[in-house]
This record gives sequence, C-alpha cells and structure tokens, in this order.
Amino acid sequence: MKAAALFFVGVLPALAQYSVERDGDVIRLLDGKSQTVVSVMPSHGNSAFDMRVKGKKVLQNPYASPEEYKRARGLTGIPFLAPWANRLDTTGFYANGKKYTFNLELGTVLGAPNSHPIHGFLTAATQWEVVEAQAGQNAAWVTSRLEFYRQPDWMAQFPFAHTIEMTYRLKDATLEVQTKLNNLSAEPMPVAIGFHPYFQVNDAPRDEWTFGLGARTQWTLAPDKIPTGETRPIEQFLPDPRHSALKGMNLDDVFGDLIRDSSGKATMWVQGKTERVEVTFGPNYRAVVVYAPAGPNRDFICFEPMAAITDALNLAQRGIYKELQYIPPGKTWQESFWVRPSGF
Repeated sequence: MKAAALFFVGVLPALAQYSVERDGDVIRLLDGKSQTVVSVMPSHGNSAFDMRVKGKKVLQNPYASPEEYKRARGLTGIPFLAPWANRLDTTGFYANGKKYTFNLELGTVLGAPNSHPIHGFLTAATQWEVVEAQAGQNAAWVTSRLEFYRQPDWMAQFPFAHTIEMTYRLKDATLEVQTKLNNLSAEPMPVAIGFHPYFQVNDAPRDEWTFGLGARTQWTLAPDKIPTGETRPIEQFLPDPRHSALKGMNLDDVFGDLIRDSSGKATMWVQGKTERVEVTFGPNYRAVVVYAPAGPNRDFICFEPMAAITDALNLAQRGIYKELQYIPPGKTWQESFWVRPSGF
C-alpha cells in the first residue's frame, strides 16, 4: 500500500487534535487525543468500513486491506441501505397509493427473483463524489454526495428523483453519520432507508457480551423475516431489554416504539468487560433491526438505524404500518446516528 498523503481544507495549527488523511480510495478521519481512526471509502458505497480506538476494532472488518474489502461482496463496517432497507415482500413497492414494479432484467435489485428484494442497490455504488474533507479545531469530517436522479437504471426501479448527501464527522471520539435526502420529484418521496453497522468489542468472547435495547415493542416476523403486522411488548422476548446477555441468542429481529430522551434520541449498546459501544439514533430513525447470528466467526452485533420497519413501503399501503415518512417535493429529510466507543 502506498504511503498515506495528508490533505487538509483550511489551515490547522501544529499538533491539532483532528486531521484528515487520504490514501487512494480511502479517506481517514483522525482524533489524536482519543487515538480514534475512521476509514471511509466513498468509491464503494460511501461506507465507513473501519473504525478503531487505540488500534482496537469498533466495527467488525475481517478484511486484511482496503483493496480486499473493496473486492468482497459481503457486508461489513457501516453499509448504507437505500432506497429501502431490509426485505420487501414482493418485487415492487407502493408509494402515494401507486404500485411500482421492479424491472428484474436490469440486475440491480439484490435478492430477486429467487428471494425477497433486500437492502436496495447502493451498498457498493461507485458514483459518490466527495464534496468536502476537512479538519478543524473541533472535528474532522468528510461529506459526499450521490446524485441518484442521474442514473437511469436506478430511476427505473425507484422513480423518485433525489440526491443523497452523507457526512461522517468524528468529534470527541464519537462518530456521527448524518444523511440528507433531497427530494427533486414532483411527488412526495417515501423514506425507508437504513444502515447495517457491524459492531464488536475485543476484551471478551461473544458469549460474555451484554447488550441493551432502547425499545418497547417487538414486531412479530413470519419465517421469511417479513413483519406480520402484530407487535408484542419487548419484555416477552427479552425479560430485561436494557441489560441482556448475548450468550445463546440468535438475533435477526425488528423493534419499534423506541425509548427516547428529552432530545428525541434512543440508545442501544454492547459491552465486553470494559469496552463498550453505544449507538444513538436521532428521532427520524423510527425502528431498530438487531442482527447477531450465532455460530463461528460471528463475533459482532448489528444495531441497524432504520427510518422505517422492514417492508414498510408495502405494509403502509395495507394500513398496517403507520409511521412511514414522506419528503414533500422540493424538501429535505435529514437525520443522524452516533457511534460512541468507551473503555477501549
């Protein structure tokens, strides 16, 4: 790998706490005080594929190099799921009372036709353009933009002209992931995006991890992981949802009615002996999918920020899901989530 080249927008004082590096396709945000490094690859889905504190991984990343990560087809780090997250129950979706059917011959819809369409089609998008990469006295950040409306194959599947702007901001050892959707269409645009971050701690084996969920209800799922429309109190699934042992758990579940603080934020966490990762959702993330499958090489847990539950586009049409958000024409949807490691 070639040596990293430092680049800055603006002038920084000597020995500044925050800095930005660029190494080929990779942009790194650095917080020298906490020894935190976040690596982002705009050319591969604009994913933050690695985050470390004092050299220890916060995000699960099994790849030996950025090049290996870019070649891989599996999800890791913080993949962005759009224009919908998780599964749809049919090869199409409803919006504004109208049905839109996918053109499967284009090959852009993941999963179909052999299984449910899943995770949209932007996880490996190469069309992101870096708008700004900068470090200041209080943070380091990189902002990238995706002009969805310029791609005919994407518009054929999700015909709502829009742009996406995403900022990764590292401040005080905390990573903020901010997303803005700008609706350029003449009709309201449904919002069903999400992220699929893979978290880990390093000071204990998975069977000794504990975790907490800031949610009140669980959505009942059919065998194909599509919500049935029924919910139950989370305590019927996790007797102590605020502090549970991961040992023996095999999770791929959808939770709603998030427990929020006075600013509207909801927090999930995982902890080993002393290492802990907290994930805080802003108010426009209305649900969380928790994915922590049991088995070898499964030392991770995903707290997935979701603007809506699985299959929300179609469940809303049937009157089952009541929280689907829409962006009016010419307006913007914006939200953040935060990743806060401690004890590393």
